[in-house]
Amino acid sequence: MPQIDAALASRFASTALGHVMREYPNIIQHVLTGPQDARTPRDLHPIFFGSFDWHSCVHGWWTLFTLYRLHPDMAEADEIRARADSLFTPENVAGEMAYLARPESRGFERPYGWAWLLMLAAELGRHETDEGRRWFAAVRPLAQVFVERFKAFLPLADYPIRVGVHSNTAFALRLTLDYADAHDADLAALCRKAALQWHSSDRDCQAWEPSQDEFLSPALMEAELMRRVLPAAEYRVWFAAFLPRLAENEPSTLLSPARVSDRTDGKIAHLDGLNLSRAWCWRAIASSQPASDPLHAIATDAAQRHLDAALPHVTGDYMGEHWLASFALLALLQSSGPLKATKN
Repeated sequence: MPQIDAALASRFASTALGHVMREYPNIIQHVLTGPQDARTPRDLHPIFFGSFDWHSCVHGWWTLFTLYRLHPDMAEADEIRARADSLFTPENVAGEMAYLARPESRGFERPYGWAWLLMLAAELGRHETDEGRRWFAAVRPLAQVFVERFKAFLPLADYPIRVGVHSNTAFALRLTLDYADAHDADLAALCRKAALQWHSSDRDCQAWEPSQDEFLSPALMEAELMRRVLPAAEYRVWFAAFLPRLAENEPSTLLSPARVSDRTDGKIAHLDGLNLSRAWCWRAIASSQPASDPLHAIATDAAQRHLDAALPHVTGDYMGEHWLASFALLALLQSSGPLKATKN
């Protein structure tokens, strides 16, 4: 499997540095109550104004902070540190929080951006340098806003959202658990309760995918969330019922990378993200199966084919490169090492 070596880290960091502070072009998710609300991205969001949209800027910074931790001596480290110091200040965090305090911002970026902000905070919580601790302290009040929003929203969410785009709830909970497991036990318990309520009885997934503009697999994201939620033995029982014909290579659509017909089209370019997020899920699924189980080999092979299809296209066109490195990192950071076979 490819690894995040120094060369790849430098390539991804250089790309992310090229867009996290690039204000235009920009898609704004913004409710106007009058002409006074017509403002520029940087006026609205003093930190996350770049990368084409708010959520992509958030996970662009997650990419940079992750690479900075893994390769603190890379050539881009000084620039990452300088830019982060200029943006991740208490004053700028207060500006982001002020935007969220608007009544019209109740549903802003729910749930995708919420989860990515918590994922960014979880990453900063792993940093052991003085600057990392400073950035984490600065961003934590903003993270708490989204913690509280999840705690208010999940009890209202009777149903999951099973789509391959931003509103997918399995993806949101899977990311959120990285923060919640480390920093908020109540939120972690609430995420697990919701996941079990939504998905514990799911059986024989038909996996009618991909759709034309998906960057997530509804089937595999659910499987990855449940892998995170359930104990290992219980998960293998659940997974066997969820995809009962996987040993026969069915549903075959989950095993074949999606074709991307036009990478200059922002929606069609989502399919590169689908291939990367599937690779992440397949690597995780492989890690949940004993090496002797045929499912381990099937999942490992599927992960490799999806990575091979997408990694060469992480950079090249702005419609993809303003966000795809984050999804490549999700896949590459996930170990696919198998469980040891047991007599049980």
